[in-house]
Amino acid sequence: MITISDAAQAHFVKLLADQPEGTHIRVFVISPGTPSAECGVSYCPPDAVEADDIELEFNGFHAMVDEKSAPFLEDASIDFVTDQLGSQLTLKAPNAKMRKVDADAPLKERIEYVIQSEINPQLASHGGNIMLVDIDEAGIAILQFGGGCNGCSMVDVTLKDGIEKQLLDMFPGELTGVRDVTEHQHGEHSYQ
Repeated sequence: MITISDAAQAHFVKLLADQPEGTHIRVFVISPGTPSAECGVSYCPPDAVEADDIELEFNGFHAMVDEKSAPFLEDASIDFVTDQLGSQLTLKAPNAKMRKVDADAPLKERIEYVIQSEINPQLASHGGNIMLVDIDEAGIAILQFGGGCNGCSMVDVTLKDGIEKQLLDMFPGELTGVRDVTEHQHGEHSYQ
């Protein structure tokens, strides 16, 4: 479920040494499965352990995960990195915003998963996003841009050289192309 690097495990052991005995680490997702999902790590004193928590054993400590967060923390990783600027704990949870789908799930679900977990995080750097509207009979994914992508002068490049290429590579033989149905209106919201 969650991978914690050796460096992060050592960091947690050091932090927990200053906490009351029996304190664990809690890994959680606030608003799991939504575009506003946020992941976090906190202390979990013994009286905060819930009956349905999943307990993960690591080297020198336990991590608790609540039942609601668990499916959204699949493939999550925690690392502790030290560089010239200092040290930083990083938590990456690619499934926090949308639950991972099975390889045999319907094509629409698999495309929506890729959009939420891989494409939209990239577009978010420009304040943008896309939404899968439908897949037509010819296997073309019908997409709608939002946020900073709506009205952006580079939307065609993003669509054809980025999104379409990525989706066709991921779904060969199932998807034949992508089409933008957004009524683009350039404005203050558009990425410049």
